[in-house]
Amino acid sequence: MGKEILLSAILLSAFVHVQAQFRTSVQQLMTNEDSLSKGTNNSKTVISGYGSTFYQRDFNAKQSTMTLERAVLFVGHQFNEKISFFSELEIENAKVEGGENNGAEIAMEQAYIKFNLSPKHYIVTGLFVPRIGILNENHLPVNFNGVERPMVETLIIPATWRELGVGFYGSSSRLPLNYSVALLNGLNSAALEHGDGIRSARTEGNLATANNLAVAASLQYLFGDFKFQISGYAGGTVGLRKAAADSLGLNSGGFGTPLYLGEADVQYNRGAFSAKAIYARTYYPEADKINAAYAKNISTGMYGSYIEAGYDLLYHREKKAQCIAFARAEFLDMNANIPAPPKAIYDGTEKQTHIIAGFSYLPIPNVVIKADVRLLHTGLQNRELVINPSPNTLPYKQNNQFLNIGIGYSF
Repeated sequence: MGKEILLSAILLSAFVHVQAQFRTSVQQLMTNEDSLSKGTNNSKTVISGYGSTFYQRDFNAKQSTMTLERAVLFVGHQFNEKISFFSELEIENAKVEGGENNGAEIAMEQAYIKFNLSPKHYIVTGLFVPRIGILNENHLPVNFNGVERPMVETLIIPATWRELGVGFYGSSSRLPLNYSVALLNGLNSAALEHGDGIRSARTEGNLATANNLAVAASLQYLFGDFKFQISGYAGGTVGLRKAAADSLGLNSGGFGTPLYLGEADVQYNRGAFSAKAIYARTYYPEADKINAAYAKNISTGMYGSYIEAGYDLLYHREKKAQCIAFARAEFLDMNANIPAPPKAIYDGTEKQTHIIAGFSYLPIPNVVIKADVRLLHTGLQNRELVINPSPNTLPYKQNNQFLNIGIGYSF
């Protein structure tokens, strides 16, 4: 793990040095949602949205799939100069019949009220996405490279991680410093699943366990062409009443059976060149109690990191179109630390390396056509975790390749 972090830092420094001669010119996309947030939209009610469709070829399984990955409709309203409403309704995988169907769902991605306290400070309350990592607040398909969202910011930091609560956001008047702090509902440890990180423990506004709470906070510092950020999360994962929690040997209360997540990231943009790097780690000290109570196989620690570099091949042309060639290396381990057996069983397939390379073509800032190849390498499969396999199950291979082609939009 130390070697991977050191390599990422060296590569990022080298890329920055090589590209230092390019002039600064970062293309920023302004959607209707952004204009409402900044108070620059003349309409009181605003409609916006984004979506993506993709094709994927899994070479080991010899299987190809296509799906309307998501379609999101944003509706916002400005009541006055101080108070606005923001909402996003999301449909995943196109069709839902009687509940979830092959990962399909209809869900509110955000629904909150924003109170402007001053030009540099505001409060949000309701269902919102806290500032954690790079992707969480910037998840529009035109804002990131690759057809798939980065694995680290999907499995270690859940993508579009939204919860109910209240958040305070601000900017310093003297320094290029942004900050945030939020009080949120906690996670639901009973819903944790092996191999899914902490994603399945999110309640996302659906009858959230409010006996337990969480705090998320961030600091952003802008220096020249760099943006540095650190953010963290700490919260309870058992929302049961005390008697029920005691019967399972779990600690309840506001921050009972806590889970901690911390991350640090840096982004760089100058001329045609861009780069980013992130490191994230979780710590779940009482995972052994969760495994005993719910017959899970949850780890006490996970980590993930990636480094990405991109270059706009059309930057020196007069047209506003972009064609960004990029490469990203991701390293993650969802079994970095596990409780001592028999409280958990090591799963080598959760130690993964992903190498992704491809391009993003934006004929206009609001539309992107993407293609990439992802190479996957994992650790060995643990046969103790293979229970009643299907006769059609293919032998496990540590290496696999995926071809992805997709299109995305935002407005």
